[in-house]
Amino acid sequence: MSSPLKRSVNRSINRRIFLASSAALAGGLTMQAATPVHAASVADHIPNPTLDIDVRQAARNDPSEATLAEAAVLMRRGKLKSTVLTEAYLERIERYDGTYQAYAEVTAENARAAARRADRTPAGRRLLHGIPLCIKDNYFTAGVPTRCNSLIFEDFVPDTDATAVARLKAAGAFVLGKGQMGPLATTRATKPNGTVTTVNAWTPEDPSVDPGGSSTGPACAVAGRLASSSIGTQTGGSIVLPSNQQNLTGLKPTMGRVSIHGVIPLSFTRDHAGPLARDAMDAAIMLQVLAGPDPQDPRTLGLPAVPDLIRAATPVVARGGKVRLRRATRIGVPADFLSAQRELRTAFLTRLDAIPGVTLVDVAYPDDWALLTGTFNAARLAERTEPFRHWLRTDPTKFGVSLLSWLQGLMLSGDEWITAQRAKNHLLREVLDGVLTTADVVLQTGPVPFDILGLPEIGFPIGFDSAGVPVGTILGGQPYEEDRLLEVAAAYQAVTDWHTRRPTDPTPATARSFGATTARPRLSAEEAAASSA
Repeated sequence: MSSPLKRSVNRSINRRIFLASSAALAGGLTMQAATPVHAASVADHIPNPTLDIDVRQAARNDPSEATLAEAAVLMRRGKLKSTVLTEAYLERIERYDGTYQAYAEVTAENARAAARRADRTPAGRRLLHGIPLCIKDNYFTAGVPTRCNSLIFEDFVPDTDATAVARLKAAGAFVLGKGQMGPLATTRATKPNGTVTTVNAWTPEDPSVDPGGSSTGPACAVAGRLASSSIGTQTGGSIVLPSNQQNLTGLKPTMGRVSIHGVIPLSFTRDHAGPLARDAMDAAIMLQVLAGPDPQDPRTLGLPAVPDLIRAATPVVARGGKVRLRRATRIGVPADFLSAQRELRTAFLTRLDAIPGVTLVDVAYPDDWALLTGTFNAARLAERTEPFRHWLRTDPTKFGVSLLSWLQGLMLSGDEWITAQRAKNHLLREVLDGVLTTADVVLQTGPVPFDILGLPEIGFPIGFDSAGVPVGTILGGQPYEEDRLLEVAAAYQAVTDWHTRRPTDPTPATARSFGATTARPRLSAEEAAASSA
């Protein structure tokens, strides 16, 4: 069978599997205790490739500057110890997190102990050996509070890890702390009363600048060099939007690629787990570990094999040193792509088009696109109320500023939800059998369309606006084709340096006195509902 024909057959099979799994809706993902995951069994499914990357001098000089991949390479070469890397992050957390407020909980002593154990053990076959990570605070973490930034879970300490956390630990990583988040994963990170906490790492002295939500803390921790990498969740845009806002590369995989067992739910047809990282390679490494079947999450079973994501994120250099795309790829550009940030997006398209293997093609949305991606997007609100009905009945004040959106979900009728599911199925077919027939991947102006459908998308930086705030773009792809998204992002990052730029640290005076002297904005109930994930 020829290679193009084989790819066509594989894509057809992927589509059929995705359509079947979307129709099934993966019942059983409810509020339940996470079943313990045995690290040895998980480790058997985690690859341990040789990372072939050049380590920048900046990473050699400052461990906190190193990407996850650079830190892993330095450790394997005996040039960096886990204890040194961990202390570098803890020192920055101590100095700057009073301003950033990226962490809900810092597990300093546990992290130090884990780092010492890592230094006593050869890196061997563990891909993330000795790497400290930030974990969003809606993932179960054994022995560490998982509050989901909510009064409902203020005293909750799980005795097991979420599957995603267990897989990271099995690969050699450990928890540095829990990342602050929007209350119950709805808005940007605030206190339950709506007062903003976590800021955008690029504008630490101006908390009014949007940091993206709800994985605000994990994004800020990575951008502010308070962690090597992090994991977040997305139910409306909360991986790709914080990545766009804070100069990161965030990868929301296809629904089912990563287990959400042990993650406090928000919407069982929309919840996704994925990495927020410094570049495409780091995102690939994280997803390579996270992805795979989990008997506790039926969405993960019976899917196509996880591709070699690390290879996909390794740029291909042709003769003469020119970077080319690993596979010829048609990149769809919708008509409204230049409707905002026109200058930056035009420059981005020009640079992208110059990469051999890239073909930019115009794509048209169907006439009912706005209706399908707007009005019916509200159906997710009914799903979020289902596992939380007990608290809505007994003490609705525990929902804080986000109560209005939970009540909106409670008011949606069963027939409205069914209509929305029919609309979703119609939208899915319009995307798979329409937009994605003329393009392999599609640029987007927002995360919602592909998020609704559970299709993969990646957010990565393309520059800065006039105020110095990062600007990113979002690329959506075919089901189970995270590797192609990584190929495009990695090739673009190989010919640009936006992803290597870091924000200026907060001034010491600001870091010491920020909470006492600087008024932070407060979201109203209406604003919280409008920005709800």
